[in-house]
Amino acid sequence: MERRHLLRRLVAAAAVLVLVAWGVAAAAVILWGRRDQARPASAIVVLGAAQYAGRPSPVFQARLDHGIALWKRGLAPFLILTGGMGVGDTTSEAAVGRRYALRHGIPDSAIRVETEGRTTSESLRAVASLTNSFPDRSVVLVSDPFHSLRVSILARRMGLVPYTSPTRTSPIAESRDGWKYIVSESVKVPLAFLFERKTT
Repeated sequence: MERRHLLRRLVAAAAVLVLVAWGVAAAAVILWGRRDQARPASAIVVLGAAQYAGRPSPVFQARLDHGIALWKRGLAPFLILTGGMGVGDTTSEAAVGRRYALRHGIPDSAIRVETEGRTTSESLRAVASLTNSFPDRSVVLVSDPFHSLRVSILARRMGLVPYTSPTRTSPIAESRDGWKYIVSESVKVPLAFLFERKTT
């Protein structure tokens, strides 16, 4: 009887610890998403999002607009666009982003693309390879606020020097469902920190 009571107390304590850890992670996601660390760097990296028949989705367009604005401020010589092809797509997110950037005044010589990544981790690993020839590996990462903490963790584990600059105009940030992304990221952030393979 005492053993069963002890087991229940241990299970309850473990549940409380998990809940507290989740709360800390969720708070970190929210607070990090409010920070804008934009500063001079070797490149501005726009994380990909969905594209529809060759046109960026509203979320992707918001990220692209923010990245283009940062480039036009002179914060970096290069704009790196990421994102591979989803199921049924005939072009990559990065290629769609490149066309959009060209139409908005970014010269082709300043654009680099990563077209194979299907996940944030895959895209940032490719970005790390692209920056091997740069004077340093500092990057300004552009994505949605909820995404900022995880992309910063992943980029650092891949040898980059990351600064996050979240877009404030994304439909996700302005929607009632934004909390769902925060909950999701509060689970993904600890996993990225604990299990993502570190590279140099």
